[in-house]
Amino acid sequence: MKDVIKDPLSVAPIKPAHNVPVLMYHHITPAGGMINTTPANFESQIAWLARNGYTSLTAERFAGHLAGRPVPDKSVLITFDDGYLDNWVYAHPVLQRYGMHAVLFVITGWIGDGPARPYEGLDGMPAASLPAAPDHDACKKLIEAGRHDDVMLRWSEIEAMRAAGSFEFHSHTHTHTRWDQVCGPDTASKRAHVAKELADSRATLQARLGEASDHLCWPQGYFDDDYLQEGRTAGFRHFYTTDPFGQNVAAGTPGAAGPEHIYRFAVRNQPGAWLARRLWWAAHPFWGPRYNAWKSWKRSWKKGLRARLRGRRP
Repeated sequence: MKDVIKDPLSVAPIKPAHNVPVLMYHHITPAGGMINTTPANFESQIAWLARNGYTSLTAERFAGHLAGRPVPDKSVLITFDDGYLDNWVYAHPVLQRYGMHAVLFVITGWIGDGPARPYEGLDGMPAASLPAAPDHDACKKLIEAGRHDDVMLRWSEIEAMRAAGSFEFHSHTHTHTRWDQVCGPDTASKRAHVAKELADSRATLQARLGEASDHLCWPQGYFDDDYLQEGRTAGFRHFYTTDPFGQNVAAGTPGAAGPEHIYRFAVRNQPGAWLARRLWWAAHPFWGPRYNAWKSWKRSWKKGLRARLRGRRP
């Protein structure tokens, strides 16, 4: 597939008909590590979007697109998962600078209280005075040790981001627990725990923000029929995955997966030029589906190969 068009940006621009790419971020920190984009690369990406006339949709407008309502041709949905402190320290000021908007799926049980901490650029705040923003592995260890406040957002920061218009907030469950793994074959227990997880998340968002939407992002991207049924029962209608190989097209369009399987691709720790190329593949009405099919087949082939190799080990 890579050999078909070596430099997509050298081809005449196309109208990205129907599909709205959904970008997925977790961390924005200079600390490096997995599922992270550095502040410099994040700014390069957001600047590229703004400079090239992209509209960052709200979740409501994105839902309207899936239902068949029009949105600007150059539209994206920018999403963040979990709710790390570095989203406030580094992502929030960049989004403000460029007038862009993001959707954050927050793990409500990990968010605490306290005054808002400083963010980059606030009143000339020197970098040395900013809160620590560890990499993902360090964050996991601190959370496991019960030190959520060291690395997660506070409600005061969430309220400030909402007021500024840089972020809106939706459910990523209450504790980010994979109940299918905890409960094993006990389906009744799994469903009961998932139901409580979703109810607690919605109740917390309602109490803290005065609203709880019908948008839900699955922890680690995992879901099955039991999860989906409990999600529907809890009042959710739009379900976000970590599946990158599909197009979010309007209802009635061939290949539409609908609001229960929203595709997202992870944004790499690369400058804006990388995002430009990735969006070209994501949006192209002809090459986009073929790129996704090729990548999906390749991933399945590699997974099967690894399984076969494991089976041969003594």
